[in-house]
Amino acid sequence: MKKTLAIFLTTFIFFISINAYAQSSDSIVLRDISWDKDAPAGSSELFIPSGNSMIAGFIYKANGAQKHPTLILLHGYPGNERNLDLAQVVRAQGWNAIYFDYRGSWGSQGQFSFTNCVQDVVNVVSFCKKNAGALRIDTSNIVLFGHSLGGWVCLKALQQLPGITKGFALSTWDIYSDYKDVHTEQAMLAKAKDPNTGGEYFVLNASLKQIYEPVIANLPYFNLENDTAALANKQIIMLDEHNGNKALAEAIHTTNHNYFDYEVWQTDHPFTNRRASLINKVLTFLDR
Repeated sequence: MKKTLAIFLTTFIFFISINAYAQSSDSIVLRDISWDKDAPAGSSELFIPSGNSMIAGFIYKANGAQKHPTLILLHGYPGNERNLDLAQVVRAQGWNAIYFDYRGSWGSQGQFSFTNCVQDVVNVVSFCKKNAGALRIDTSNIVLFGHSLGGWVCLKALQQLPGITKGFALSTWDIYSDYKDVHTEQAMLAKAKDPNTGGEYFVLNASLKQIYEPVIANLPYFNLENDTAALANKQIIMLDEHNGNKALAEAIHTTNHNYFDYEVWQTDHPFTNRRASLINKVLTFLDR
């Protein structure tokens, strides 16, 4: 009788646990923050030197006077989806979150270019290190999260940041594949004006010609499959809503010696209907 009861209880607990796990992927419990009286959670504007310019951003500061791990959010092109729901949740979990706009975009000073976007990330990390005390940043635990263009930027910047080992690339824009067969200026501009690849209108101080000519001139730089060796020791998640990055994911997986995860979900580009599942996946990655 006791053995039967024990089996029943074990089975019951197992199914309860499975059910709770299943629910955890598509729901979030976000609790209010009990403010630390001396170092409460909050937010501050940031103006960060990058090149000869100042880029605009802000930090969601976690609660407490200790230094906190920090998530840096890298927006897409143009960057209407900022993923700030993710920033709010990770702050409630004890993480700082930093968002910024690349040079030449959304009011940041300087010239926009894809290569400048990558260098902006490097400069933001340098800013974090110089201001770690004031911003309460644990510089040994900084993670990059990039969406669309930001996913490409994430994977490029990780190669220049030996102290950062983790990057989450959401729906990475494969710039190389979009432009590898473009050989004329007319075709380049027509492609660049396509709403599916960025669109003609963006808050930039650079023309489409200035933005895309460097891509055509240096296609190997934009081909992430050339970078797999440089990413071999990083922890990386790639999450997509399409199969377009399958070859890239396979190439990274083949050479990666640390941790790599790749999934394709049934959703749209900003993951509109999978926000809770996305946030939970990011939280699990941060806790690794």
